[in-house]
Amino acid sequence: MTRRRSAVLVLEDGTTFHGEAYGAVGETFGEAVFSTGMTGYQETLTDPSYHRQVVIMTAPHIGNTGVNGEDDESDRIWVAGYVVRDPSRSYSNWRAGGGLEERLAAEGVVGICEIDTRALTRHLRERGAMRVGISSVDGADSLLERVRQQPEMAGADLVADVTTAQPYVVSADGEHRLTVAAIDLGIKRNTPRRMAARGITTHVLPATATVDEVLATGADAVFLSNGPGDPATADPQVALTRSLLARKVPLFGICFGNQILGRALGLGTYKLKYGHRGINQPVLDRTTGKVEVTAHNHGFAVAAPIGDTVDTDFGRAEVSHVCLNDNVVEGLRLLDAPAFSVQYHPEAAAGPHDADYLFDRLLELVQRA
Repeated sequence: MTRRRSAVLVLEDGTTFHGEAYGAVGETFGEAVFSTGMTGYQETLTDPSYHRQVVIMTAPHIGNTGVNGEDDESDRIWVAGYVVRDPSRSYSNWRAGGGLEERLAAEGVVGICEIDTRALTRHLRERGAMRVGISSVDGADSLLERVRQQPEMAGADLVADVTTAQPYVVSADGEHRLTVAAIDLGIKRNTPRRMAARGITTHVLPATATVDEVLATGADAVFLSNGPGDPATADPQVALTRSLLARKVPLFGICFGNQILGRALGLGTYKLKYGHRGINQPVLDRTTGKVEVTAHNHGFAVAAPIGDTVDTDFGRAEVSHVCLNDNVVEGLRLLDAPAFSVQYHPEAAAGPHDADYLFDRLLELVQRA
């Protein structure tokens, strides 16, 4: 086995981990966050919501199933850097078309391995997500200075980096039942697939889409997708959402889209200490009393009272879903208008599928409207 180059990871508070280069050799910066998923590393890497973030995998053994041409959630890897403890020396899966490390290197993704990811994760849980640098070409002292010069995630406007340049259409599977206009804030491929399976044709539009452009699709409903960055910067999308709500257009938002709906209703957003990332987050659906295990990727949340209704410009609203780990708001529902949202990912690539019913709830919303 070829000997790896030495590498170093430095957090903005000066905490340093020494390991070995993984993926591309070089230097990278971003926000250090951790994902608790045991599986689904390919879907994580290609999720646009991870743009400008260095992802630490809490599962120790990564890469054992390689990579394939089917599980990507976009057309590239979006993470700014990748941190694993024990990279697989080989891969084995009937769909695999190559190895994970080779894919990372080919796309220029700088990573580090053979470090204590448990200690790093515990540090981030105690101190919070923070800026980080990884280098396999320089030492820790000079790297720390450059880490502290990097922009923070709070205030970051990243939607323009990930949205589609041109509209496109994903047709319904079988009989067409509805048309949905999806505002691409960093949408994952599995979202229009899950809608297509229900007979929904999805028009995916750039994040800059106007009300007239949305309505020109003939949409029966509008979908606000997931995406990266600080929702406080999404003023154009908030204004669009308010215009749609005023027209009583049925609306469903997820993740970043949940935060946009919250802002459109007059609620605030704030940055979580270390966020929720992974595919094992327990959420209570307050409408049904059911507990779901869900897929998350968010570092911001909506500030709203749990258990009380809120008066908005569009009628009454309430918190519909709550995270059972920390009582963070995980969903909103309007009581007097056809709109709802969740903070997590019901398309669930790479699982679990407890929240897949929310796409059925979208169908019901349109039928009632």
